[in-house]
Amino acid sequence: MTSSDLWSAEAAQRYDVDAAEMFAPEVLGPAVDALADLAGDGRALEFAIGTGRVAIPLAERGVEVSGIELSEPMADRLRRKVPEIPVVIGDMATTRVPGEFSLVYLVWNGISNLRTQEEQVECFRNAARHLAPGGHFVVELWVPDLRRLPPGQTAVPFAVSERHTGFDTLDVVTQQGTSHHYARSPDGRVRYNYSNFRYLWPSECDLMGRLAGLILRQRTADWKGSPFTAESTDHVSIWRK
Repeated sequence: MTSSDLWSAEAAQRYDVDAAEMFAPEVLGPAVDALADLAGDGRALEFAIGTGRVAIPLAERGVEVSGIELSEPMADRLRRKVPEIPVVIGDMATTRVPGEFSLVYLVWNGISNLRTQEEQVECFRNAARHLAPGGHFVVELWVPDLRRLPPGQTAVPFAVSERHTGFDTLDVVTQQGTSHHYARSPDGRVRYNYSNFRYLWPSECDLMGRLAGLILRQRTADWKGSPFTAESTDHVSIWRK
């Protein structure tokens, strides 16, 4: 059984609204452009496809997209939008989809949902199993911001606004964390929710790739290709089979 949190029907219902900023053209456009270029004339497989934030516009670009999704309610919302995109219910570390793909991708910190190193290693191996020779595995992931964590404290804020306050609590020994979200509704009510994760480093990802027979091709700070530096808060990494 996967260690990932499972999105409920209620969470899936409000997902597109809560994550509205990630649907903005300036956020989504560069990601879809980069993924479409990597897919070329081949097929693409999205791990943790969710409600189709990336898969739908990628399919509209002419790419044949399939998906794996752990949450049935999330997959149901995608199916209601675009029934033509096939989705297999299961975890991204072990679930198989028929055929070979030129691209497997996992966006917006999704690999952190797997809360053990073993599962994260298997996720890379599962990507490699689906890839045709020469195909690419793409991961979009945040860089752990432990430099902002003072000695003796466990919480790091990542969002502070009138509408949303969020912070992560981190265990630097186990690399386990929890994201806490407090969202204010227009009527003044505050809703709390949380999600659990395991953070991992870029170098750790590279080792997982090598264990799966994948070699790092490129690492940038974002989908637009900005250079990855010591100050980068995120990375988009591409491994080749």
